[in-house]
Amino acid sequence: MNVNHFPEKELFTVEENGVTAYVSYKVHDGKLDILQTIVPEEISGRGIASELVAAAYAHAKSVGLKPAATCSYAAKWLERHPDEL
Repeated sequence: MNVNHFPEKELFTVEENGVTAYVSYKVHDGKLDILQTIVPEEISGRGIASELVAAAYAHAKSVGLKPAATCSYAAKWLERHPDEL
């Protein structure tokens, strides 16, 4: 799965079969806060949301930011992956 990062738009995206899924985020107070995780129904059920969130938090870690989650999916992801905190 190819995850693309567009820092100028504060987005991580994946395109499958011409359909785009994305995670939007904001950086504030030393944290990368995932605001939304959107996977259109046509490409759901493929683990795309998890890959997007993992990529966003891996990026955060690599640049010294802590993970945060306004998005309920990202919050659940963090609960399931406490090693990312």
